[in-house]
Amino acid sequence: MSILGNLIWLIFGGLITAIEYFVSSILLMITIVGIPFGLQTLKLGLLALWPFSQKVVASPSNGGCLNTIMNIIWILIGGIWIAATHLVFGILLAITIIGIPFARQHFKLAGLALTPFGYSVV
Repeated sequence: MSILGNLIWLIFGGLITAIEYFVSSILLMITIVGIPFGLQTLKLGLLALWPFSQKVVASPSNGGCLNTIMNIIWILIGGIWIAATHLVFGILLAITIIGIPFARQHFKLAGLALTPFGYSVV
């Protein structure tokens, strides 16, 4: 069932948001300072491709202030725009009954797009 859900997910906005993550990851990895941000967006891009077979959990290592600082910087440099894309797709899909599970995935990814540090994909 998760394979079918993931294939339908790609049609209803998953592919576009994954491409958005991958492009931002490449642009961030061009600079040395942006490599940690690029690695996080790469993980989120892979999650955006196949969200129904993966889980997001809080990372076991507590980053403390570093995670908070990195999340604040991430929100300022691009997280708000990716989260806005997830919100738009989520609202459009929530209009129909069939699209509600996909809208929930977009809303989950929108929250994760704002604060990706401190979480890992399992």
